[in-house]
Amino acid sequence: QVQLVESGGGSVQAGGSLRLSCVASGRRDRTNYMAWFRQTPGKEREGVASIGLRSGATLYADTVKGRFTISQENAKNTIYLQMNNLKPEDTAQYYCAASTQGLWYGFQDDTFDYWGQGTQVTVSS
Repeated sequence: QVQLVESGGGSVQAGGSLRLSCVASGRRDRTNYMAWFRQTPGKEREGVASIGLRSGATLYADTVKGRFTISQENAKNTIYLQMNNLKPEDTAQYYCAASTQGLWYGFQDDTFDYWGQGTQVTVSS
């Protein structure tokens, strides 16, 4: 089992920045990819950014490219999502997810085995 705990959400004005953190505990050695997803009420969950834990390769949704950066700090079993130039449409509950799959399926959420409880990000105009 892998446990994921997110933090760093909050309320900011448009143009501001936030950094989300996701700490993994348990059998993190079994995970190969991690990602950030987001969801607003009434909408489908959306993949935002993903990272290969061994390769360091990254993947971003078009809506956040150039504004968000995903990174990892292995010594702390943590991934981050640095969010800059935030827009009101970035308002959502953000979730961290981890996959034990051997292949990277991008943002296909049914390939992620473990999920955090989420952290709310609210961007006001």
